[in-house]
Amino acid sequence: MNNSTEFFEANKIYHLYSRSIGNQNLFLSDENYIYFLEKYAHYCGDCFETIAYCLLPNHFHFLVKVKLNQEDKEIVKSFSNFLNSYAKAFNKAMGRSGSLFQRKFKRKLVDNDSYLSRIILYIHLNPIKHGLVKKAKDWKYSSFGAYFSDKPSRISKELGLGWIGGLSEFLKIHENSSEEYLPEEYLLDS
Repeated sequence: MNNSTEFFEANKIYHLYSRSIGNQNLFLSDENYIYFLEKYAHYCGDCFETIAYCLLPNHFHFLVKVKLNQEDKEIVKSFSNFLNSYAKAFNKAMGRSGSLFQRKFKRKLVDNDSYLSRIILYIHLNPIKHGLVKKAKDWKYSSFGAYFSDKPSRISKELGLGWIGGLSEFLKIHENSSEEYLPEEYLLDS
């Protein structure tokens, strides 16, 4: 199954991801993670409803639904501006120069309910897969906690919970699926 896509379409759901060049860390402090999410909201908030995300030391994942009246060219520009803005600030703070992210971010169309449920799970379980925590709830740089919070959030919880079957089912599959990951064709490309 190849659901890689070259164009964004309004009202469709996509898995967006990228990693650093040479697997170097993108985030060296809590402030880096927070700043990255602030930049994402600033540049991409008008383009996407965010269903899930996870930031890991050397890569990130976003699951998004493209908002209506959004054009591919403008979405790509906004996402590129977001990454470039973060990279420039990171480089300045760290006294480094050059590219921070691999050349082009990846995007895959989520074109069926089974893939949608599995990609939400994959994104939230990614810190477990990489040995950073033992439970999804212990990784603070993902949207997992937002699903259980009453605080205002930029996460479209109703979209994620609707596909999974509600909050109790959401928690159950996250707790019982720590060893289940996506098939090879869905994994982050090197």
